[in-house]
Amino acid sequence: MSNVSTEFHLRAGEAAAGPYALDIDPKRAGWGYSSLRVLDLPPGGRHSFATGDSEWIVLPLSGGCTVLTDGGDGGEFFELTGRESVFSGVTDFAYVPRDAQVQIASAAGGRFALTGARCERRLPARYGAARDVPVELRGTGNCSRQVNNFGAAGTFECDRLIAVEVLTPGGNWSSYPPHKHDECRPGEESELEEIYYFEIAPAHGTDGVGYQRVSPSGHGRGTDVLAEVRSGDAVLIPDGWHGPSIAAPGHTMYYLNVMAGPGETREWLICDHPDHGWIRGTWPDQPVDARLPLYQAPAGDAR
Repeated sequence: MSNVSTEFHLRAGEAAAGPYALDIDPKRAGWGYSSLRVLDLPPGGRHSFATGDSEWIVLPLSGGCTVLTDGGDGGEFFELTGRESVFSGVTDFAYVPRDAQVQIASAAGGRFALTGARCERRLPARYGAARDVPVELRGTGNCSRQVNNFGAAGTFECDRLIAVEVLTPGGNWSSYPPHKHDECRPGEESELEEIYYFEIAPAHGTDGVGYQRVSPSGHGRGTDVLAEVRSGDAVLIPDGWHGPSIAAPGHTMYYLNVMAGPGETREWLICDHPDHGWIRGTWPDQPVDARLPLYQAPAGDAR
């Protein structure tokens, strides 16, 4: 399948750089704030990086790791239990501030997302327990999906970074109705750059695919994307109506959302597409998909 545009759809491996399987920074994306890196570590592997002018959350996608920070204030050490995969459970995570040195090490190896945002304030390094991650079921019927709000505004303190995980059962639509957040309209809409990173659950010997649509809103760069997405792909959304994200029947779709923007207040305020917002009115009459939740946050701290 071809895309309306390939500028904003990065297939697995296309944005690899150095140790990262995926490396999206503001310069690569052509915007001002949001970043995402995906790091694969072999057993016994280590990786060090400087946070620079950005805050970061280290999020295990598979496997566990330790995170050591040294920012001139004594540093912090966190042990992340992690998880088998994004389809198996909620994970713990670590927040590391700007202007710090960070080392990630994994005894058994694994895959780790580094979600980042340029910021002004230097907040303290912190551990985020899996048990404290709010798991939300959003939508009903074939619009049902699960949202793990580990780095949502109002859930975990950051300066600018907003990050959540979304799991969509096979055959369902998420990021629906299409919505946007590309204008600053106090109390109505916040201006946020966004990255979608995808993983698709394999089934019956096939890797599976999903689909992502972004259509122009009349603002910004006129983002226009129709992408067939596979595990390891990313879609950049500087502006535009984004959605639906469609999971092929039989294959659960996972995506990691990373957002940040110039607003003085860290908040996620969206505007529904006027042609499709009516779908929300049908949700109270339908049950949530019985396959959800795929899993809950653990009752205790697994550290």
